[in-house]
Amino acid sequence: MRHMKIDRWGAKLRPVITTCALAATLAACQSTGTVYKDVPINQAVGSSSNIGSLTNVVEANPTSALAYNTRGIAYAEAGRLDQAIEDFNQAIALNPNSYQAYANRALVERRKKDFNSAISDYNRALAIKPDYVQALNGRGNTYRALGQNTAALRDYNEVIRLNPNDAKAYHNRGLIYKAQGHQQSAIVDFSRAIGLNSQAYSPLIARGTIYLEQGDNLAALRDLGNAVALNPRSSSAWANKGRAEEALGRAAEARRSYQKALQFNANNSMAAQGYARLGGKAA
Repeated sequence: MRHMKIDRWGAKLRPVITTCALAATLAACQSTGTVYKDVPINQAVGSSSNIGSLTNVVEANPTSALAYNTRGIAYAEAGRLDQAIEDFNQAIALNPNSYQAYANRALVERRKKDFNSAISDYNRALAIKPDYVQALNGRGNTYRALGQNTAALRDYNEVIRLNPNDAKAYHNRGLIYKAQGHQQSAIVDFSRAIGLNSQAYSPLIARGTIYLEQGDNLAALRDLGNAVALNPRSSSAWANKGRAEEALGRAAEARRSYQKALQFNANNSMAAQGYARLGGKAA
């Protein structure tokens, strides 16, 4: 059985194979490693027991690139990024054609904000497998983080050419259009992403914020309400939902939404300002 972790949109660590497929036993692993600030932790994949089990697999199969690649993913999900890179390095040494390991290492490098190394690794993955859409999406996201929107658009367009049903690519391209002020094109792409993946909350937030900017507060509230239903812990969704409610004159509802946003991110300035503006008291 395979399990894939998606880091927002377009940032997949591949392949993730659940512990039961790699090891017959679970063993606790208490080894230490750097846990990076602001790196989300996947408790299931990055748990000590899962890493311990995968370490057993590595020790039993020291020449298996797949074993190192899979444990590297677990380290990454635990926020232990340096150890993840060490495992991806070993996977690549054992199998220089492992485009998955290059792409996985690139994602970790992105999380460490080592964008140039990430682009280099995405290039290596794509040299081996030019139609690897995960690497194209990831490289596009890296270019976008660097402000190189033309290069990012080229990658997203290629993903869509290869797979017209790739919701992440539409979302990612929509973010570029939004940043460039092409709001209608962005709405079209966010709508495509939503249509292709009804469980995706990020394009709902993105489209909702455009509706807010356009003064279509009811449409914004619909999108942002759907976003919080899909991800009740999204501070951004709650804060923007509060903006829509406040614009519609629903002060009590807006105050509750701002409070929810602050519950999940006390540093959300939009929510803090809105909550104070509506008579809420700072915690």
